[in-house]
Amino acid sequence: MTVDDVRERVDDIRHEADNDEGAHSMEDDLYIDVLEAIANGADNPEKLAAEALKTKEIEFYRWYS
Repeated sequence: MTVDDVRERVDDIRHEADNDEGAHSMEDDLYIDVLEAIANGADNPEKLAAEALKTKEIEFYRWYS
């Protein structure tokens, strides 16, 4: 996983922001994928995490059951 991959997925989430459930699910999946990449020795783990956390700037409802 590269920083560009993460940026692309953040953009995908941004485009899905009108669908709260979809955007939230995509955000969760991104976080899991970034953590797995870091655990497997990804280059630039700090940058991957920082880019992924940019989803918090996207407005949509997040809820948990």
